[in-house]
Amino acid sequence: MIDAEQGVENRERRSSAEQQRRGLNRFGHGRAARWIPGPGSLAPARPTWRAAAANVKRYTIFVTLADRIANLRRLLRELNRVVVCFSGGVDSGYLLAEAVGVLGDRAVALTAVSPSLAPEEGAAARELAEQLGARHLLIETAEVDDPRYAANPVNRCYFCKTEVYGRAVEEAKRLGIPRVIDGFNVDDRGDVRPGRRAAQELGVRSPLDETGFTKADIREAARRIGLPVWDKPALACLSSRFPYGTEITPERLTRVAECERVLREHGFRVCRVRYFGELARVEVAPEEVARLTEDAALLRDVTAGFRAAGFARVEVDPDGYRSGAMNELLQLAR
Repeated sequence: MIDAEQGVENRERRSSAEQQRRGLNRFGHGRAARWIPGPGSLAPARPTWRAAAANVKRYTIFVTLADRIANLRRLLRELNRVVVCFSGGVDSGYLLAEAVGVLGDRAVALTAVSPSLAPEEGAAARELAEQLGARHLLIETAEVDDPRYAANPVNRCYFCKTEVYGRAVEEAKRLGIPRVIDGFNVDDRGDVRPGRRAAQELGVRSPLDETGFTKADIREAARRIGLPVWDKPALACLSSRFPYGTEITPERLTRVAECERVLREHGFRVCRVRYFGELARVEVAPEEVARLTEDAALLRDVTAGFRAAGFARVEVDPDGYRSGAMNELLQLAR
């Protein structure tokens, strides 16, 4: 026998699954095109999203992606009006897509522009926001001008996020929007994240984390709705390329950005250029290290581009790219 509450749950799961099969009713025609969820997106609600989220923590192994998506949409409906901190990556991109689908014009995207953001990333964020039909604000932030940030301490991200989230909160107040949200998720808890404290101090919410989304969940959910950045490589601000204690300047950030552009032009989607004074250490995907090091003509072209950007020497990391590489140096120093 199935009781009434279980019947609601089963109907909701079938409805959510149907929405995922139908995927994205996307983009339409013309400038006003907007992403909207499929017809099954408004499933019968359980008592509250908080109760569902509590169950996520207790019974994570049994929670499906459909559950998490339904919980996320409930939470967004509860928040009602939001400013989404939007970098153009898959995490904030998926969050924005869901927010626009649930809230429409009550969701506003905000992208912080500064020397620590590669120019092409700002352009990509603008393009994606337009595809989603989201209202999009670009604000210039001045974290690089803060001497505490420029000194590049271990908690550098705290000063950056204090500036970025602080400006986002100001914009939200100006627009009469009560809540700022970001794309922080469950997997982000595992790395060194000083910026998280700034988010908490300024009251920024993280719906993906609150509803139990991992990075893999986000990519799969984004793929199902046809989000073009679903498989976009993870990105971090350009300042993450500098060892802690190495001063960060706009000129140095520009040099790093230019070298990473050179690598992408040669087909390396996953790449980092680590700054060590006159030396640039290159990280590409582990499976592509051999292509870079064994193709003499390719390596010569890349090296020429790096020297044009101001580096005297170029070194290829044989282990390839891995997230948090600079934090490895921090651990070794302890």
